[in-house]
Amino acid sequence: MTFVIVVSIFIATGIGFLLFFLVKAIALPKRVEGIEDLIKRGRAPTAVKAAKALIAKDPGNADARYMLGKAYLADKKDNLALAEFKVITESGNLGEHTPEEEFRRELARLFVRNKQGEEALKEYILLIKLNPQKAEYYYEAGKLFTARNRSDMAVNYLKKASELSPRDPAVHLELGTLLYKGKNLAEAKSALERSLKLKYSAEAYYYLGKIQKDGKDFQSAISTFEKAARDQSLRLRALLERGSCYMSLNAPEKAIPDLERALRCSTSESAQESLYVRYFLAMCYEKTRDMDSAIAQWDAIHSVKQGFRDVEAKLAQYQDLRNDDAIKDFLSGNQQGFMAVCTRLITFALSLQVKQSRSIPDGGEFVAIENDSEKWRNARKMPRLIRVYRSPDSVDDSKIRSILDDAKAQNMVRAAVVSSSGFTRSAVEYAESRSVELFNKDKLQLLLRQMQSG
Repeated sequence: MTFVIVVSIFIATGIGFLLFFLVKAIALPKRVEGIEDLIKRGRAPTAVKAAKALIAKDPGNADARYMLGKAYLADKKDNLALAEFKVITESGNLGEHTPEEEFRRELARLFVRNKQGEEALKEYILLIKLNPQKAEYYYEAGKLFTARNRSDMAVNYLKKASELSPRDPAVHLELGTLLYKGKNLAEAKSALERSLKLKYSAEAYYYLGKIQKDGKDFQSAISTFEKAARDQSLRLRALLERGSCYMSLNAPEKAIPDLERALRCSTSESAQESLYVRYFLAMCYEKTRDMDSAIAQWDAIHSVKQGFRDVEAKLAQYQDLRNDDAIKDFLSGNQQGFMAVCTRLITFALSLQVKQSRSIPDGGEFVAIENDSEKWRNARKMPRLIRVYRSPDSVDDSKIRSILDDAKAQNMVRAAVVSSSGFTRSAVEYAESRSVELFNKDKLQLLLRQMQSG
C-alpha cells in the first residue's frame, strides 16, 4: 500500500512538472506576441512594462529581453535597447522565439548609431554569413571598412553590394566615391554615372566633376559642379571647384562670380574652404588688376590665419599700394590706362620717344628712340625694344631670351624690360652679359615718382 502511494506521488509530481512546462511553453509565445503587438500599435511604454514583468519572473528569458529592447527602440531609447541586446549576446543564447537575423540587424544598427564601428562590423560579417544574398549587409560593411581606412576590403564589399543590388544609387555612389579617393578614376566615373542614372545626387555630381577636372576636361567639370552646387551642403565646395576650373582656363573674370557666390555661402571665416575661396578670389582680382579687392581678401585671410600660403608675402609686395598712388595707378588701371602710363613713363622718365606700342599678356611692348636730352647711355638715336610687365609673377629668363630674339629680328641692338614684381635669379644672371637693361620694382617706383613729380 505504501509503495502504491509513493509511486502515485511520483507520477503526480511528474505530471505536474510536465503540465507546468507545457503551459509555460504555450503561454510564453503568447505573452511575447502580446508585447510585440503592443509595439506595433504604438504602445511602447506599455510594452516596456510588460517585458519587464516577464523578465522579473524569469531573468534568463532572452525572448522577453529582445522584446524589451524592441520596445525601447520604439520609444526612441537607443541606449537602453542596446544594453538589453548586449545582455542577450553576452549570454551566448538567443531566445527560442527571437529571429537571429532580425536581432543582429537591429544590434548592428545600434552599434553604428552609438559610434561602435568595430562591434557593428562584426555583426554585419555575421549577417552576411546568415544571408549572403542581402546587399544591405555588404554595403554597410563596406562603409565601416572605409571608416577604418581599409579601402581594399571596402571596395570588395561595395562591389559585391552593387552586384546584388544594381539599381541602388547609394551603393554606386559609395563605391564611386571610394574609388575616386583611391585614384581609380575610370571605375569611379563609371560607378558615379550609374548612380546618377538612377537618382540625382549632388555628391555624385561633385565627385564626377572632380574626375573631369583631374582629367583637365574643365568645361565639362564647370557644368557638373554647377549641378552639385544646387545642394546647400556642397555649394561652397562646388563653387570653389568651379572657380578653380575657370582659373585653369586662364579666365579669372569668369571665376570671380562663382568665387564670390562661394564666399557668400561661407559660415566660418577660419574654415579651410573659406580661406581658399578668399585666396583664389585674391588671385583673380590681382590678375584682373582690381588690387584694392585683392588686398582686402589677403587682409581677411591674414586676420584669421597668419602664415597661410604666400599671403604675407603678397601683402608685403603690395604694401606700397596703400601709400603710393603712382604705383597703384600703374598696377590697377585698365589696359588702355596702363598703356598710357607706360608711354608717359618712357617719354618723361627715360627720355625716350615712343614710336610703336601694342598690348601683350600681362603688359605692353614699345618701340622707342632717344630724345635729344639723352638720358640713356647710347648717344646715337637707335630704336629700343621695351617690354613692361605688371604680372604678379617675377619675370624669368625665358622672357629675357624672347625680347632679345625679337629685338635682333627687328635689327635692334638694345632692349629693356620693366617688371612690377622683379626678376628671377636666372633672368638677372642671363641679362648681365647681354644688351638688355632690367628695371625691377624699386627702379620702377622711383621712375614713376620722378614722372609724377615732373
